[in-house]
Amino acid sequence: MNLLETGIEKGLIRFDEDRNFITYIHQNKKRNYNNPEEKVQAETFLNLVLIYGYPLNRIKQFVSVQMGAETKEADIVVYSDEKLEETYILIECKKEDLTDQQFNIAVDQAYSYAVAEGAKYVWITSRIKNQYYEVPEKKPKSRIEIPDIPQFGVSKLAPYKYVKGGISQTDTDIADTNIVSEPDPNAKQKFFELQVVSESELTKIFIQSHQALWGGGQRNPSVAFDELDKLIFCKIWDEKHPRTNGQPYEFQIFRDEDPEDLLGRIKKIYAVGEKDAPEVFKDGITLSAQETLTIVKYFQRINLNKTDLDSKGKAFETFMGSYFRGDFGQYFTPRPIVKFIVQCLPINHKSRVLDTSCGSGGFLLYALDKVREQANEFYDRRKEEKDHYTYWHDFAEKNLFGIEINDQIARTAKMNMIIHDDGHTNVIASDGLLSDLEMQANSRNKEFRYNSFDFIITNPPFGSSIKQTEKAYMNQYNLALKEVDWLNTTQSSKATLRDSQSTEVLFLEQCHKFLTEQGYLAIVIPDGILTNSSMQYVRDNLEELYRIVAVVSMPQTAFTATGAGVKSSVLFLRKHKEKHTEKIADQKTKLKEQLKTDNEYIATIEKWEKEKTDVIKRLEQSAKKVHPTATKKEITDIIQSEKSAIQAAFTDKVNLLKEELTEKYFTAKQNALDDYPIFMAIAEDIGYDATGRSTATNELIEIGKELSKFIIHINKTEP
Repeated sequence: MNLLETGIEKGLIRFDEDRNFITYIHQNKKRNYNNPEEKVQAETFLNLVLIYGYPLNRIKQFVSVQMGAETKEADIVVYSDEKLEETYILIECKKEDLTDQQFNIAVDQAYSYAVAEGAKYVWITSRIKNQYYEVPEKKPKSRIEIPDIPQFGVSKLAPYKYVKGGISQTDTDIADTNIVSEPDPNAKQKFFELQVVSESELTKIFIQSHQALWGGGQRNPSVAFDELDKLIFCKIWDEKHPRTNGQPYEFQIFRDEDPEDLLGRIKKIYAVGEKDAPEVFKDGITLSAQETLTIVKYFQRINLNKTDLDSKGKAFETFMGSYFRGDFGQYFTPRPIVKFIVQCLPINHKSRVLDTSCGSGGFLLYALDKVREQANEFYDRRKEEKDHYTYWHDFAEKNLFGIEINDQIARTAKMNMIIHDDGHTNVIASDGLLSDLEMQANSRNKEFRYNSFDFIITNPPFGSSIKQTEKAYMNQYNLALKEVDWLNTTQSSKATLRDSQSTEVLFLEQCHKFLTEQGYLAIVIPDGILTNSSMQYVRDNLEELYRIVAVVSMPQTAFTATGAGVKSSVLFLRKHKEKHTEKIADQKTKLKEQLKTDNEYIATIEKWEKEKTDVIKRLEQSAKKVHPTATKKEITDIIQSEKSAIQAAFTDKVNLLKEELTEKYFTAKQNALDDYPIFMAIAEDIGYDATGRSTATNELIEIGKELSKFIIHINKTEP
């Protein structure tokens, strides 16, 4: 039972039928419950009575406060006497959607009211954030920030508010709370356990805390996000730190401490992360002590680890999407596409899954969610909680891997995984195109091994090129080499390095290296790889490396909302066994050699070359007869136009022959290589439009069902 329901049951409040109005029964005050501030006021009033134990006859709402010539209104006043003459606590309630700057204005307002009324304590709350102050009896009335207000009858405040095993301040343990009227002389301040919060509340906490660090432009939003990341890590680690009942949490405000003391405590927690994942946590906390204090106030009361998993994930995703689409758009693959890819593949708790360009971790999280749903099929979440947890958590901890080149985004991915209850240990900050041994050496994670992953699900960066002068690893990739033209009689038989190669092409080969034989790759690629004639060599390589499973064309607008307008498709590939790859390469080589032999290609070219040379010689001899005194250079200049025409005719004839043989090769290859079906689909509506807004239809759902069946069929019939 929650506070509102308990308040109704105990006769503290009542609502009209539509819950448009709330009546505070003890004062017979009827108020508009649609007012956002009223919702906060109602909950605060019930907290005072049901949690803090204050009797109704000591509480007054909507109290007039004289401020010089003006009359103001305090939301709630708690008195220390039954005559309501001695103001004890003054409370200011504000709406949840409040910026940090607006909240600070509310603090100034409430404190001035408290001084005018002679209050001893001040509580300012937006529900999302709470601040408490003690007002000194003597001037100057300097503000003393405290962890909490005192509970009824308590004369001495505790040095902190939140401890393991403390009483709940939310939906549990309050139904049997007695409403008292007399103080207990032996009463001690009770401590509270951390609160489980809703998705909407957590989203607001993320957004408002980020706004506080961003400062409306004082700090780059992405830098603010990075710093917030670090503190949320500290919060989660503090919650997980072993402690006995009654021990305080470290991520909270302590009485009589400076902000510098708090910052020092937070940095000690952060040091655990730096030691645990040094490849990601390369930079320390750069926030000031005051900024750290601000963020702690937002997060100190909530329990991130116990808040519902889906709520945490959706809240964090909403927060990231709303603030970083512009800065980090290239790292986000829209949810419908991610879900489609993951649902199509037969991933289970024993599968080793990798994203070579994981960004904020979207593919990894959906893979984790898929395995978590499978756990529901085998174990009852309550009766078999341990087995259920082990089933999916072992997968998250041991089988789920991500690589992200950007340190900041890698840290975001790790936090995203932690918020979804772990799996973060195998997310590393690294160039995804390094060799596996280099990744292992740099990250100290030996699990990034070639030929070891069952599934790779990824959306690599498009449009950027890797130059061989910049990256030493270019020579490790066959697709970084200029292919040897099998019809060029003068070219060296050795391949040479290209000056550059696009990242998406290199990732196609890198993923092949990481996959086990018959492992699956699902990758978002620009359509140019599938259609451009200049990319034929890439397609030739793919048919040797992979069994092409499916090509699903995305609409032009698929990535528009994230700032990318490239037409793309999702390519599903299954890695051939090594012997099969060798067989295909050998078949193709033999076909080419056979075609050249059958068509007497080399002899024909040599014959044409000799004919061309003879014609040019005759031209030279004829020119010498006409111009007997001309030098060799002058003769060359005289016949240049005729010579160029002869060369052009020769080139055209050779190119025509090459085209004929190329066509014969493709025809022969189709007949010689194993034939197999490929799943093809065009998705025109995938659940959202160019602006990112939801549409009524998502064709990927039905396409995904059929493709999933097709993949199951392949696994059964093509061992």
